[in-house]
Amino acid sequence: MATATVVQFMQKTAEDAALRQQLEAILGVGDGDISSEAALDAEESAALKGERAPLVADFAVKNGYMFSVDDLIAVVDAFQKHQAGEMSDAEFNQAIGLAGAAEKHEGGLKRLSRYLSKTYLGVDLS
Repeated sequence: MATATVVQFMQKTAEDAALRQQLEAILGVGDGDISSEAALDAEESAALKGERAPLVADFAVKNGYMFSVDDLIAVVDAFQKHQAGEMSDAEFNQAIGLAGAAEKHEGGLKRLSRYLSKTYLGVDLS
């Protein structure tokens, strides 16, 4: 899902100083760290959703992250709405393409818990 790729790109800005500096230069505002709601300030959000969006999408492609301007704007919108309390955690996860991953992960944990409980404790949690 392309929105998940946007999130991966955004998260990479927290750990890659060179990427962050280049993004800062492209945006012309902020510190280039757009890795989370807390790190993404209002000026960066405006730049990512405005005329700088195509430049950011092209920059991301050059760094191995394939997504469209629309995908970028959708993720930034979701970050803003979630930060403002206009979107629940579940809606936010769905909007940025993480809803299925969270459910899949939770299912695996439940299966493991049932297996370990039954095998080692003799308790059937089914």
